[in-house]
Amino acid sequence: MDLVLKYNSDMINNKLNLVYHGVINQSITKTFTSLAEQNLQKEHEEKSTVRKVYHVMVECMQNIYKHSDTETGEKVGRSSQGIILVGQDKGGYIVATGNAVNNISRNSLIKILDNINSKSKEELDAIYLQQMKEGELSKKGGAGLGFIDISRKTGSKLEYKFESIDEKNYFFILKTYIAK
Repeated sequence: MDLVLKYNSDMINNKLNLVYHGVINQSITKTFTSLAEQNLQKEHEEKSTVRKVYHVMVECMQNIYKHSDTETGEKVGRSSQGIILVGQDKGGYIVATGNAVNNISRNSLIKILDNINSKSKEELDAIYLQQMKEGELSKKGGAGLGFIDISRKTGSKLEYKFESIDEKNYFFILKTYIAK
């Protein structure tokens, strides 16, 4: 009982609208994003804000679904464990996600995210178009467009952090801000 009260209080204090922890797959993504979209519409948010939040959530959840891994690289049934939180402040919405990645993925993500964060919107637009034309799908089915697209659509830098799980695995936290 105390745990439920604490979580409820934390969610209210941190203005978290939706929180999900567990298996992330296509079905969960569809359900969770639908709930978020309904909540935003009830708040009478601008359609452009609703679309941006929805888009960021889909990209982030697909990232967890496609790219979560551990040192062994094993997954069961194309589903992955992760967490997603959607919160708000007076100026906009925050979408934060977390999932396990191995050391190789961590190193790759740092390079990708730092590169994206160093680019202007115009540079990101050019990279995005080039990747659309010339990009190859990775072994996991991605073309490297998700993070670029999130940054382009939100106009925000991608905040991230890696917390060590053990010597070969990390918990990857990504935070995105969508201004109203």
